This record gives sequence, C-alpha cells and structure tokens, in this order.
Amino acid sequence: MARNGLAKGANSGYITEQRERAARPSQSKGKLGKRTALCREIAREVAGLAPYERRILDMIKTGGSAADKRIYKFAKRRLGSHKRAVAKREDIKAVNSKMRAKQAGAS
Repeated sequence: MARNGLAKGANSGYITEQRERAARPSQSKGKLGKRTALCREIAREVAGLAPYERRILDMIKTGGSAADKRIYKFAKRRLGSHKRAVAKREDIKAVNSKMRAKQAGAS
C-alpha cells in the first residue's frame, strides 16, 4: 500500500517505493514439471489403465442418466477423497476423448 506521508490515519508513514518481492520456492510447490509430466505420460502409455480406471472408462462409454454421479461415487470409494475422485473422473474423461479422437483420425 502506498504511504501518504501523514503521521496518523490509514496508510500513514514515510513515503517509500514498494519493491517487487522475489517468488519463494514454496509458491511453486505442487506445480507439475516437464520431466514428471513426461514420466507419467510414458508410464500411462506402457502400463495402461488400472482395473478400476477401466471400469470408470466403461461407465463413461455406457453413459446414461446420472453417469457422472455414479462415476464420482465409485471413484470416491476407491480413492478416498472428493478432490481425488473429481480429478480422476476428469482424467479418465480426457483419456476417453483422446481415444475417440485417435479412432476418428484413424478411420
């Protein structure tokens, strides 16, 4: 906040220039790096989907009413938390869309 040069009140004090602070290493924690992303991509390519992931993929393909909710509930039971379940559901949806795009391109 800019100082106004007055002794009392909001923003009181000697007028100084605000310096830009260097980013701390803790602020980049959890950010996905290039190397990690590549390793995960290769592992997914080689190992394929886990059995529960294949089941989620099957649920996505069959669809139906309230499929998203069913997938979420199934994933939550397997993974233990809301955040992980939602992330997994979106991840498997992305895998499905990638597979469909590949098939559309091939034929």
